[in-house]
Amino acid sequence: MGSFVEQGFEQLKFLFENFKALSTGQQISILVLAPFILNIVSQLLYSLRADRPPMVFYWIPWVGSAVSYGMAPYDFFKQNQEKYGDVFSFVLLGKVMTVCLGPKGHEFVLNAKLADVSAEEAYTHLTTPVFGKGVIYDCPNHRLMDQKKFVKGALTIDAFRRYVPLIAEEVYQYFGQAKNFKMNDKPKGIANIMETQSELTIFTASRSLLGKEMRAKLNTDFAYLYSDLDKGFTPINFVFSHLPLPNYRKRDEAQQKISSTYMELINERRRNNDIQDRDLIDTLMKDSTYKDGVKMTDQEIANLLIGVLMGGQHTSAATSAWILLHLAERPELQQELYEEQMRVLKNGELELSYDLIQEMHLLNQTIKETLRLHTPLHSIFRKVMKDMHYPNTSFVIPKGYHVLISPGYAQMQDKFFPNAMKYDPHRWDADFQSSYGTNEKVDYGFGAVSKGVSSPYLPFGGGRHRCIGEHFAYCQLGTIMSIFIRTLKWDFPKDIMKDGVPKPDFQSMVTLPTAPAFIRWEKRNPEQKV
Repeated sequence: MGSFVEQGFEQLKFLFENFKALSTGQQISILVLAPFILNIVSQLLYSLRADRPPMVFYWIPWVGSAVSYGMAPYDFFKQNQEKYGDVFSFVLLGKVMTVCLGPKGHEFVLNAKLADVSAEEAYTHLTTPVFGKGVIYDCPNHRLMDQKKFVKGALTIDAFRRYVPLIAEEVYQYFGQAKNFKMNDKPKGIANIMETQSELTIFTASRSLLGKEMRAKLNTDFAYLYSDLDKGFTPINFVFSHLPLPNYRKRDEAQQKISSTYMELINERRRNNDIQDRDLIDTLMKDSTYKDGVKMTDQEIANLLIGVLMGGQHTSAATSAWILLHLAERPELQQELYEEQMRVLKNGELELSYDLIQEMHLLNQTIKETLRLHTPLHSIFRKVMKDMHYPNTSFVIPKGYHVLISPGYAQMQDKFFPNAMKYDPHRWDADFQSSYGTNEKVDYGFGAVSKGVSSPYLPFGGGRHRCIGEHFAYCQLGTIMSIFIRTLKWDFPKDIMKDGVPKPDFQSMVTLPTAPAFIRWEKRNPEQKV
């Protein structure tokens, strides 16, 4: 053994001496080329292993397939699915991601045991700087499940019935005052919907969930803090949680200021013993004790409030923007939706309510179809905590890898949804069943949810990390879109939107329309005041 080690040292010494004898230019060439050569050799050796999912070839070490995946993830999945099948791996900025496509992949990842995969390990470096310590993914999973249960107290049907009038009031106020509309001053105009829908989403969510006091603060520069906080949700933040860059500094300052503002209100209510049932803040202050007897601190309550508001901000804003864009090129569908509104609301004799929104089947199908074609998150990750065998294959996914699923990709496949790339809310007329799982329920600690996740249609995820805001999203989007449809007609300004509905922009963590995204609107009743 000793002689073998000595021989190794002698060989290294020989190589080093020969390297020193080379010219500077030759040395630099070797240092530059060596990582690329080693990278190719390691991939060739990896390809000989039958117990690993096939690896997408890449030239640049560490970077891997980041560019092709980041620019067009669905094209990337399609190309490699055709080459390797439903299960394959790729390198993403130093991380090995194993893609598991289709309903079987959804089942494998979303119903995996807590000991096998971890969402917390995958996401905490992205979410903790935005939301704060002790909440969402910056805590053990059993605490997160309890936090979901606490929040669900503000997401009941009775709560939604209270929210609809509040959301409607905000929308009409926005139509009258926002720079993109100012409808009391003019009967038509052009609106940048990436501005309007982002603002409407945060205004309506804060008014309904967080109450009058917090909503009033959004009329000041406080609103811009949410924009700065929003900058913490970009792909670079997913890789590097802290960098000495302006966006990171603004994100951290915004988090501290918003959190401090929530704390001021919480402290004031505590001092005055003024804890009622007005909003989610009251709900959390009254009941946020974990099952193990530990109470959430007030700072953690403030951080959770940020998580609740920001968690749905991107997704609902993007979804309502996509709805407006698709309807802009479908005047016949706008008219059909308008006729449904008139039928359900008895030509305006009835006030919009949560229960009446449930009767607007085409409106809800339009939301459902938009979520099918434009699922907000194109990829869902988990970190592998111990070696996992992928069923019916020889593949073992090692500890330390990440597994990735893409319900959005499945939702655009013809084998699951005929003529999948066509925007067609009527495909749901007969309640076209895309959920091939069972009706079996499971409770992870925050209420019963469907256990079956082997479905191609999962816009809100599934399993223990399924989004609990699904019904609120339909309530909020249904209210906003109902008012749009009854108040306006809209199409594309031809000089700006020459190509119609924009293509998706995958540069953000949420799939947004590529700029520009404008509509040309006109009041249905020019004399009507909003």
